[in-house]
Amino acid sequence: MRACARKAGKVYDNALITSFAAGCAAPDEYLFRVLYYDSPLFRGSVQLPVSGQTKTFQASDRWLLELARHERFAVRRGTLAFRGWKPKTSPIAGHVLADEDFSPVFEQKGVDMRLGLDIATMSDQRTVERIILVSGDTDMIPAMKHARKAGLEVVIAQLPPPAEPVHDSLLVHADAQRSVAWP
Repeated sequence: MRACARKAGKVYDNALITSFAAGCAAPDEYLFRVLYYDSPLFRGSVQLPVSGQTKTFQASDRWLLELARHERFAVRRGTLAFRGWKPKTSPIAGHVLADEDFSPVFEQKGVDMRLGLDIATMSDQRTVERIILVSGDTDMIPAMKHARKAGLEVVIAQLPPPAEPVHDSLLVHADAQRSVAWP
């Protein structure tokens, strides 16, 4: 959702997230809870790729704390791991490289697992009748199957342009697809 919002020229902030979430529910539906899955930005020190000097990333997770305070919102936090450096341009041969020629590579960890576990728990406990899933990740298919086997309706949300259409393999395991507009 973040990448799609930025491509659409939207500011990805808590106002956008809460408005978009509200827009996922149909007028006749009761929004029980919004579970938002993300990771705080990376905090820590790493070694720069050329100079070997230390680079410290100092990020705040205040926005996640504020989002969790919104009515009917729960934030599930993964972690962001530093995975090294990648060249900003390719090829890199032919000139003297500097630290500025590289971008950090981060990997989000634990978010898919938390989402899958929450879907399974809601399915097993029958706390909801319908799940509206905003994800293009095919890793969600086992959780979607579990929810449907437990009798829950699974609706997959189609992000607005410029998002790619929802992958067919996700649609096969959803009961319905719903287009959601930017607020």
